[in-house]
Amino acid sequence: MPEGQGAPPSPRAARSAPDRRSSEPALCPPSQILAPGSRGSPGSLAPRRGATRSCVPQKLAEARSSQYGLIVFVAGLLLLLAWAVHAAGVGKSHLLCVLTALMLLQLLWMLWYVGRRAAHRGLVRLKDTHAGARWLRGSITLFAVITVVLGCLKIGHFVGFSDCLSATEGVFPVTHAVHTLVQVYFLWGHAKDVIQSFKTLERFGVIHSVFTNLLLWANSVLNESKHQLNEHKERLITLGFGNITIVLDDHTPPCNCSPPALCSAISHGIYYLYPFNIEYQILASTMLYVLWKNIGRRVDSRQHRQHRKMQFQFQGVAVGSGLGLAVLAATIGVVAVYLIRIGRSKTKSESALILFYLYASALLTLMGAAGLAGLRLYRLDEQPLDESKNPARKLDADLLVGTASGSWLLSWGSILAILCAEARPAYTWYNLPYSVLVLVEKYIQNLFIIEATHRAPGTPGEDSGALRVAVVCNGSGAPLASSCLKSDAVARDLGSQMPPAANGSLCLREVSGPGEAEPSWAGARGPACRPRLLQGSTQRSVLRNIAAFLFLCNISLWIPPAFGCRPEYDNGLEEIVFGFEPWIIVVNLAMPFSIFYRMHAAASLFEVYCKI
Repeated sequence: MPEGQGAPPSPRAARSAPDRRSSEPALCPPSQILAPGSRGSPGSLAPRRGATRSCVPQKLAEARSSQYGLIVFVAGLLLLLAWAVHAAGVGKSHLLCVLTALMLLQLLWMLWYVGRRAAHRGLVRLKDTHAGARWLRGSITLFAVITVVLGCLKIGHFVGFSDCLSATEGVFPVTHAVHTLVQVYFLWGHAKDVIQSFKTLERFGVIHSVFTNLLLWANSVLNESKHQLNEHKERLITLGFGNITIVLDDHTPPCNCSPPALCSAISHGIYYLYPFNIEYQILASTMLYVLWKNIGRRVDSRQHRQHRKMQFQFQGVAVGSGLGLAVLAATIGVVAVYLIRIGRSKTKSESALILFYLYASALLTLMGAAGLAGLRLYRLDEQPLDESKNPARKLDADLLVGTASGSWLLSWGSILAILCAEARPAYTWYNLPYSVLVLVEKYIQNLFIIEATHRAPGTPGEDSGALRVAVVCNGSGAPLASSCLKSDAVARDLGSQMPPAANGSLCLREVSGPGEAEPSWAGARGPACRPRLLQGSTQRSVLRNIAAFLFLCNISLWIPPAFGCRPEYDNGLEEIVFGFEPWIIVVNLAMPFSIFYRMHAAASLFEVYCKI
């Protein structure tokens, strides 16, 4: 009897109904009341007229706090810009005073929040099990330690040049070190919180923390970019671009430091540690943003109980890890050769660029092939995607696509420069395949990561005992199942549960597992269906190796731009076609996103590895 006409619902439908409800925790669940005149009849439930009004305060509160954060961020960016272009009346001390005030305000809020939570530790608190993973908190702790070391070097720099530096340049690194330590402690203990009290105040506090970290990130990026730009200007002459005006943007203090050797070592060490500080600030911003999105969110308790913790296992990934470590070692060697040869002479600079382009093109080709193989394996697996609401996962996907746009902008600029230039040195032709491969590889890798993060932990092949069977029926209706089953006994057991084949074109498959007590059968029309028995453990092993290889490759590709190996600067052709200042502006805007993409992709791939 068809369902809806008195027939009881099927067991499969009854099982899947609660799963669908629990997998989508709504922020504002629909409320229902009896319609007027219904007299309590079951079929007369109508949605309340103001049911959606409960969503309005949530959206308005988010809009109020987000606008406050944007106002602070834009004001801070303008102050950074004014200092960068040496605007009259704006000095470094003014910038550091504003940043110090923002950090102190965030410190007050974090201490108040931690104290209030400690005073009510006996209460049951909701947690977002997807936010603030342990490996993520471990990563931010590592970057935070290096950030504190950077602060110590800045304090040493202030002591050496104390005769001509303002007091704010000594107060800022001390405040930043304390801010870093307290913030890491806060994220370790409260990154998973789903705040349900003092929501308006907490929204303003968290969004203030987000944009404070973003301004600290922008300040670090600006300081590091100034240093890289000065080195680039000094190297341009060696490539034969003497017609470009070289004006160094020097912020060296106008006094001597004693001892000079130690001061020089401290100054150089500061710029080598900036990449880690940059990653720390942006990572803290993303974790705080997820905390902000979770304020007032309703978390389904059943989904919380069913969440499966991801575990790191190193077994069966020797191939992927070995290849990835080989790539990492080769990348360090290429970067060392590049930095040694670039700027020494025109011939050595060209050979360094050719070496980088050839190596990077080969590596990007391997990464693209690995990403395609991983996508193909996921497509062969027929597990449903996890479409539940997850702010952390959505932010990860948005950041992947958004930050990839930075390197895509640089790649398209290089492609246009090569095609439009009147004269093309030989080494610039190696830039063409490299730029195309950057576009393709990041496109494929984003698809692979997004596909993998939408799979439930443990898939594909979550249970090695789960049997997947394809049964083909010929035109006479005789089943050919025995050739696809492990044994005749299994075939007899399942044969009694198979629905009758119709028209000789029914493809049946059994997908029972630990969470499904009965086999489910799917029908597909067609002349024939090929039998297939997927080996879950083998597929998992291959996907783990792919994820491990891509993880190490992304760390390898993070190293060159983070430590000064930037052919976008040293190529020189783009600066002739677009003009020196326009191209430098494009590079300085796009490069931080390109660098962050590699580290964020590595973090996402580590999560993918733990889920497989």
